[in-house]
Amino acid sequence: MRKTFIGMRRYPMVLATLAVGLLGGALELSGQGSAARWVISGFAVVVALQQSRRMVQDLRAGTYGIDLLAVTAIGSTVAVGEYWAALVVCLMLSGGEALEDYAAGRARRELTGLLENAPHTAHVLRGVEGPVDVPVEQVGVGDRLLVRPFEVVPVDCVLSSVAATFDESSLTGESLPVERTRGDELLSGAVNGGEAIEVRATADASTSQYQRIIALVREAQESKAPFVRLADRVAVPFTLGSLALAAGAWALSGDPTRAAEVLVVATPCPLIIAAPVAFMGGMSRAASNGIIVKSSGTVEKLAAVRTVAFDKTGTLTYGQPKVTTVHARSMEPARMLALAAAVEQYSSHPLADAVVSAAGASAEGVPGAQEVTEVPANGVRGTVEGHAVVVGSSRFLARETGATPDSPPRGHSGVHVAVDGRYAGYIALADELRVESRATMASLHRGGVSTTMMLSGDGEHVARHIAQQAGIDDVRAELLPEDKVAAVRAAEARPVMMVGDGVNDAPVLAAADVGVAMGARGSSAASESADVVITVDDLARSARAVHIGKRTMRVAWQAIWIGVGMSVLLMLIAAAGLLPAIIGAWLQEVVDLACILWALRAMRPSRMEREEARRMTREVEASRSQLPRSLSFR
Repeated sequence: MRKTFIGMRRYPMVLATLAVGLLGGALELSGQGSAARWVISGFAVVVALQQSRRMVQDLRAGTYGIDLLAVTAIGSTVAVGEYWAALVVCLMLSGGEALEDYAAGRARRELTGLLENAPHTAHVLRGVEGPVDVPVEQVGVGDRLLVRPFEVVPVDCVLSSVAATFDESSLTGESLPVERTRGDELLSGAVNGGEAIEVRATADASTSQYQRIIALVREAQESKAPFVRLADRVAVPFTLGSLALAAGAWALSGDPTRAAEVLVVATPCPLIIAAPVAFMGGMSRAASNGIIVKSSGTVEKLAAVRTVAFDKTGTLTYGQPKVTTVHARSMEPARMLALAAAVEQYSSHPLADAVVSAAGASAEGVPGAQEVTEVPANGVRGTVEGHAVVVGSSRFLARETGATPDSPPRGHSGVHVAVDGRYAGYIALADELRVESRATMASLHRGGVSTTMMLSGDGEHVARHIAQQAGIDDVRAELLPEDKVAAVRAAEARPVMMVGDGVNDAPVLAAADVGVAMGARGSSAASESADVVITVDDLARSARAVHIGKRTMRVAWQAIWIGVGMSVLLMLIAAAGLLPAIIGAWLQEVVDLACILWALRAMRPSRMEREEARRMTREVEASRSQLPRSLSFR
């Protein structure tokens, strides 16, 4: 009870309205009806004057119609002596803020939960001493940390203990626990399982994943822009229609009370409260799915997206080239791979690590090499177990051997190998398409997106191969960052959503109507310039963001039209003289409650969304079953 009273103190006008109501009731019971009328009417006039001042401020700010009906409802009920109805209207107006705060609090539950779970303390292990508790801001890169059972991982780190189980639902939206082993990366915000573990910090608090999410959540909570815009689209015609109906009822009946009865049920609280609650509910549900929508205005754009453009490397693909095929002419493929890896382990070329990793996983392993020399922009040569080995581009190997190198499969890059002066074959590598890419494109098209594009700096043949696998409509290859910006601005079907993850994606993310950053492994520059950040490394969340946007807008409009429809019905009944003002005032509260309860439905997925999620899961599993099971040797 005490907690409820303290909460009510935040809304003094509600308390004042209730106090005036109690005083008026006491006066009525004591036989002083005239005094009760003057007290309540005077209070209602004061409220109307305050509302009028707010109305003038709103008019100056470009917001029309929201407060005019409330002022006229209070004024008309006072004028015709329906002072108790006027007090109910005052209670509705003063209680609207409290009702909105309560409903919005429920709607932003997931966003608030992320803020409340933010880690504040870390247990640092120093020497042989026990753990020392320090503020999370004082943790440095390389610090050894103890994470006790069921505690939140304070900063990004790697696991030093043998194995552990984590709840990553606050980051990914997945409810099932995740198993991690020694050396695995851990993101801050994950909740440790039932055993204490040791970790090593790889980032400080300011650059850790969870702190970035917290900053995005705070930005999202402060955004309210489209709520007013959405209300304005309906407020002006609704206000004009209500005033016209009230005037018509008065003219036809000759009774001014009839106009007051119409205006009492016309107060447009659904326009003020329902839309904000729906928007906040949608943003909260997105957050629970690992999708942080920075601005509520972005929700409206997500619902209307017609074109979605994707970066290739790290977005449509994993951004980590892997060896897919070893093609050898005159020796065992595994042996050729081992010889190539022996010299590639000394190379700085981005494909070298993939070759070494593939050889290390094979039975041959990676032998040692001597006299290794790297030829910039060409390749590397050295001696391996008495053999002269040369590895590099087809052009380099053609010069070294005089032979014409074989061509790798379409969409692959080739690392060519020569042994003892003779061309030996090639190692084919590819940046693998994400297993969820094709299902994501299909889901976007089912969600109303007309065009999918790929904007890539890679060569034409590689880009088209990836686009064909993913099911993308429009392919743009060999683009510089400024070319990507131009392509997005020139897209015909708008709004345009751009999905990317790298530093060079920041300009095009900012240029798009909706920029989406794959934030789990993406750069902070991309995340800062984006409107939406996906906190888990899952491309399918980009399609889910579009579906959540559509659901949110649909629920917001439904809540508004339910309120308008019920109000119009009550106004028609009142215009016919069948609805006393006091009853109409309380029925208007029922309308408000119905609209808010409907708006809260944005927090839950629709039946169609659940079916879409199941369909995407089936499509992803089908794509996974088609992946090659092992490295191909031939």
